[in-house]
Amino acid sequence: MKPQHRPHRSLRTSSAAALVGITIVLSCFNAAAATPAELLDGYRSAAGAVPAPARGQKLFTTPQGSDWSCASCHGAVPTQTGRHAATGKPIGALAPAFNAERFTDSAKVEKWFRRNCNDVAGRECTTAEKADVLAWLLTLKP
Repeated sequence: MKPQHRPHRSLRTSSAAALVGITIVLSCFNAAAATPAELLDGYRSAAGAVPAPARGQKLFTTPQGSDWSCASCHGAVPTQTGRHAATGKPIGALAPAFNAERFTDSAKVEKWFRRNCNDVAGRECTTAEKADVLAWLLTLKP
């Protein structure tokens, strides 16, 4: 009888930890429609920290790993239509109070956070950073 191959213990532990982490994050974000407040609650839970709107505003308006910031396309106060810095394509208002479709589909939110964070910061944003930005955006009212 041929002995079974078993991965090294640290590899099994790492894989199990990664699976648990992915499961926790996915359970926080329902791929269906949501409200911005529900998404913020999911980010808050996953980050294990209270979101700070002031940190979110600073992250949004300050250039990160490149010459761009989120504000480069969305505007320093994203309550009106912005324009993509490279293509000039119009971008609808980002603040949920000014665009009812924003932050209502968690899959779309994650897609755009991933894409835009990579463009601006050269990396994915952390869950805490997403919570901070969304918390700030939710303070913007008409």
